Amino acid sequence: MTDEYNALIDNKTWELVPRPSGINVIRSMWIFPHKENSDGSFARHKARLVSDGKTQQVGIDCGETFSPVVKPATIRTVLSLALSKTWPIHQLDVKNAFLHGDLKETVYMHQPLGFRDPNRPHHVCLLKKSLYGLKRSPRAWYTRFVDFVSTIGFTHSRSDNSVFIYRRGSSLAYILLYVDDIILTASSDALRQSIMAMLSSEFAMKDLGPLSYFLGIAVKRHSDGLFLSQRKYAAEIIERAGMSSCKSTSTPVDAKPKLSAAAGAPYEDPTRYRSLAGGLQYLTFTRPNITYAVQQVCLFMHYPRVEHMNAIKCIIRYIQGTLDYGLHLYPSSTSTLVSYTYADWGGCPDTRRSTSRYCMFLGNNLVSWSTKRQATLSRSSAEAEYRGVANVVSELCWLRNLLLELHCPIQKATLVYCDNVSAIYLSGNPVQHQRTKHIEIDIHFVREKVVRGQVRVCHVPSRYQVADIFTKGLPSVLFEDFRDSLSVRRPPAMSGGC
Repeated sequence: MTDEYNALIDNKTWELVPRPSGINVIRSMWIFPHKENSDGSFARHKARLVSDGKTQQVGIDCGETFSPVVKPATIRTVLSLALSKTWPIHQLDVKNAFLHGDLKETVYMHQPLGFRDPNRPHHVCLLKKSLYGLKRSPRAWYTRFVDFVSTIGFTHSRSDNSVFIYRRGSSLAYILLYVDDIILTASSDALRQSIMAMLSSEFAMKDLGPLSYFLGIAVKRHSDGLFLSQRKYAAEIIERAGMSSCKSTSTPVDAKPKLSAAAGAPYEDPTRYRSLAGGLQYLTFTRPNITYAVQQVCLFMHYPRVEHMNAIKCIIRYIQGTLDYGLHLYPSSTSTLVSYTYADWGGCPDTRRSTSRYCMFLGNNLVSWSTKRQATLSRSSAEAEYRGVANVVSELCWLRNLLLELHCPIQKATLVYCDNVSAIYLSGNPVQHQRTKHIEIDIHFVREKVVRGQVRVCHVPSRYQVADIFTKGLPSVLFEDFRDSLSVRRPPAMSGGC
């Protein structure tokens, strides 16, 4: 606590002033987290002083609070690029990152418990710098970071505002920012050290070495590439569900009709249901094979029933049997993008809306995937599939733009594999008739990309439609085959960080 308090004083975080009348003074609180290693073992104790920002009102006590964070697909894409180019990948730690943000609002806070000034016990802290707990702290830190890196030659990506790109001649470097977690990769170790020195001159920043643990994800280097795992996080979900000794299953969802909002009796603890479903959502970062099952249970968070909770238990039993599995990234070509898309026509038993699914590969590496219910009804399977094609083409345009900004442009047309012949025909032929008028915008959008040579929509037999794993429950043999195609496998022999 003393170390934390002294760091705040040295940073000139506040000044003591008499308490003005009629103003909102927020609480200060101490929290005492335990820092853990990637394997869950204890690392060290930590004390942190935070402000009780929940009493702040946006527009009165503070301004805009939104702060962008790097997208999961961007992280996987940059890791894939760095791995393919054999660049070093390091993670950085900023000590008290939020304290570097400049505070523009007038905020008063009570003096920290145990550290009241004996000569001015009734004074309050007029904050000069941002503090953990304030609603605007993440945005203030992000703004400060952006302002500084722009002075040392970085530009931020328009496709993802939390990606910063440095280029001088043949030298190239990327910074990924997720609040105060930072990944730095560069074309040479000398450039990485130079950038690290410039960052350290402005912020209390430490190089933690090769990337090993980021956002709760363990990153391990092996002889063939990288292995991303959330084993510790998955074990915590199993323990939270009280299923540590449960039997495992071979698939996360049964090959039976989909869940209905009216199935069974209401579940007695909706908060527990939402907590587990939300936890499973984050687990899909490295486990795309459970995306469909998780999407199904997340549809009923507003009013869960017993049948829905049983579906969550089925997912957890599957995770119990595949606890060591994770996503592999390999060195591969970064000049090709390939995607698979599929839609189940009228699959929702309650609304009869279709659900679009896709997965996208940069070279051999899976970098983006999605399972999302369509916003409107489709009157035919071709219409449902074509909406799915439009969704994946939209994501492809974003990813192609991102790669262009990263100075790794895709020169070839991106292949979009679909198993619906009618949807493929619509994408390449200027035919309009009564059945397609209402999806004319989607048709023109996709066709424009096809004409420009950016996209080619091709047919794939259903047996090889990888996106099928995001669509429905599958027999275990087919499920395991598609899971392997997504590079979700057991960990190989490891050799440390990146």
